[in-house]
Amino acid sequence: MQQRNGYSILGYGCMRFTRNGNTIDFDKAEKEFMRAYELGVNYFDTAYIYPGSEELVGRIIEKNGIRDKIRLATKLPQYLIRNRAGLDKYFDEELKRLRTDYVDNYLMHHMTDINQWEKLKELGIEDWIAEKKKSGQIRNIGFSFHGNTNSFKAILNAYDWDFCLVQYNYFDEFTQAGREGIRAAHEKGLSVFIMEPLRGGKLVDLLPEKAKREIANEHHKRSPAEWAFRWLWDQEDITCVLSGMNSIEMVEENCRIASEVRPGEFGPEEKEFIAKIKSYILESTKVNCTGCRYCMPCPRGVDIPAIFSCYNHMYSENKSSGRLEYFQTVALRMTPADASLCVQCGKCEQHCPQSIPIREKLKEADRKLRPPYMKVFHKVAKRFMLGKKKKDQASL
Repeated sequence: MQQRNGYSILGYGCMRFTRNGNTIDFDKAEKEFMRAYELGVNYFDTAYIYPGSEELVGRIIEKNGIRDKIRLATKLPQYLIRNRAGLDKYFDEELKRLRTDYVDNYLMHHMTDINQWEKLKELGIEDWIAEKKKSGQIRNIGFSFHGNTNSFKAILNAYDWDFCLVQYNYFDEFTQAGREGIRAAHEKGLSVFIMEPLRGGKLVDLLPEKAKREIANEHHKRSPAEWAFRWLWDQEDITCVLSGMNSIEMVEENCRIASEVRPGEFGPEEKEFIAKIKSYILESTKVNCTGCRYCMPCPRGVDIPAIFSCYNHMYSENKSSGRLEYFQTVALRMTPADASLCVQCGKCEQHCPQSIPIREKLKEADRKLRPPYMKVFHKVAKRFMLGKKKKDQASL
């Protein structure tokens, strides 16, 4: 297994273990976990809110005596923190679940807006981290992120982080933190970890039939998953790609790919092939937006590319997927960025290389992404996740 910065380039995402009802199948999970370890995976990622995951990971590590041989990551549920005491409460509970006295990589979970970090700072998070690092209970500090590129860079520059975890794949190249954010993190010296390399399996199971046929007939005879992984590992800015593996076959196949790939071997032919697969996915989209951002900045703060990306995902994948992405990347911001802010000035359309009728399409996208019941949900969730601020920073 290859490594970058001391981490195996394939990491184990411990969120999707097989369940029997509400209980994780321990024996099956242990076999898969330990097979990955035997094949060179040394990075295992869990979180406080993954049901049963921290307890199971702790049991496996203790039973097999491998704590000092792996890098263990878990996450602070920052959206649940209301006071300084809460930091210790959740951290101590996680150590107990994991049956360890330290965490190699600790993340602020599900950051979407700089306001979340500012709230934690008010509660003394910086001193708390310094104390935990000094005691050795936390070795590296980072954050996981769902939001847009600008929000990512704001959080990135707000603290001296060791690493970050972002959603990234060939279909999300220019959304969420995106290639620009990953490059910025790498240039600051952070290790960059990737989640959702297959968009939750959608770049395998939900590919258009035309794309599946193209992949099946391509002369390398690679699976859809292998194409997605190779596209990621070709980029030297990326340290480790997490995969939620839940079968021995999946573990062995992913480890094989991670042992074979080399950065820079993805040539013009391979890049053209990925572009073709992406174009097949985009054929079912509603707006021909490439994410170039020539329309930005909007004078009223509307995040036009993010809204169109979410709208397109409603039809290239499914409605729930698109609305979830909208919730994470647009709705969960302290400063509103939704289409209702549009004043029809038309400046965006003057700069659009695709000649998209942006004003018309924003109205259309907003109706689909924010039906009345979703507006209520966004308002409640935003208060919970971001905390209450000044009235002039009111929600949607």
